[in-house]
Amino acid sequence: MSLLYATHARIHLGNVRDNLRAIRAAVGPSRKVLIAVKANGYGHGAVEVSRMAEASGTAEWLGVATVPEGVQLREAGLRLPILKLGPTFPWEMQAAVEAGVTLAVCSSEEADAAAEAARAAGRPASVHLKVDTGMGRVGVTQEEAPALALRLSALPGVELGGVFTHLPVSDAADPAWTREQISRFRAAAEAVQEAAGRRLLVHCANSGAVLAHESSWLDMVRPGIMIYGFRPDAETPATIPLKPGMSLLTRVSFLKRVAAGTSIGYGRTWIAPRDTFIATIPAGYADGFNRLFSNRGRVLIGGKSYLLVGRVCMDQSMVDLGPETDVAVGDEVVLLGRSGEAEIRCEEWAEKLGTITYEVTCQVSPRVTRVFDPY
Repeated sequence: MSLLYATHARIHLGNVRDNLRAIRAAVGPSRKVLIAVKANGYGHGAVEVSRMAEASGTAEWLGVATVPEGVQLREAGLRLPILKLGPTFPWEMQAAVEAGVTLAVCSSEEADAAAEAARAAGRPASVHLKVDTGMGRVGVTQEEAPALALRLSALPGVELGGVFTHLPVSDAADPAWTREQISRFRAAAEAVQEAAGRRLLVHCANSGAVLAHESSWLDMVRPGIMIYGFRPDAETPATIPLKPGMSLLTRVSFLKRVAAGTSIGYGRTWIAPRDTFIATIPAGYADGFNRLFSNRGRVLIGGKSYLLVGRVCMDQSMVDLGPETDVAVGDEVVLLGRSGEAEIRCEEWAEKLGTITYEVTCQVSPRVTRVFDPY
């Protein structure tokens, strides 16, 4: 394809598919897999990742954070069940129900609103009961969960199909707290199913739990960051092989030789210590190439690593090529990914930025064109 903006993300859909197949091989064919495609598939393209998963049969459910995310998937033709993972305001529910998005219900007020949305939409509202077992964010308490399940089962137009919770430290080195939480959730899920009078889809395993807590796998697992190629934390066991789902690339847009003592960029924060070549690249913090990389980040050109110099600008950044170079305008620049034998991994970005891989890929700007590899 012809790119009108050189800075682009290459999405390796084949790698994402392989990650999903590896997850399936680990958890077994009897369990369902829900893949988190919220936040535009963690920056990888929610529609394209979902289409790949549906076509390849590597997932049974999709997970979103907002009603518009679910509606977008339906408008793109996705048929897999979609679970909205957090609470929904009453005025959002009818659109969700009309799109066939399953709602997470955390309170009796949400339950009543779901019934009203079902009446207004003229179709049943599919819901899963969310139980708070230690995340402390959203969800009904374990003690109140059976009563809410009973209420949901009695409401006209409401179809209770599942019960779930979320694990806050499944990626930690010490497994003790998570093991105890899983045990509490299993008991809560049994009580909910007894109150509902039927078997429900029970699920709690996020990426950390898929990798480290087999007892959490239950009826369905919900991998997120790991389908895009990353463990949630360096301490999480690497029990399943993963391949990166994204590379971030651009090209040299300008090249000049500068004399020793020349300042580069805003604030004159870098002064050339010697005669050197400076390459300018059309990538900056508006693309998700963080300003914190100023004078400390690096890029790859022709399999070699080069330091960023001066402040990362909104739309451009500068690279010190050294006193001799064969780099030319138009040469490919790897910001994230592999060039020859050299590689810059998402984990390196996260460490330098003091954040997590989730934020790194989510912050790749919408103006950065996604180019999708075949799978």
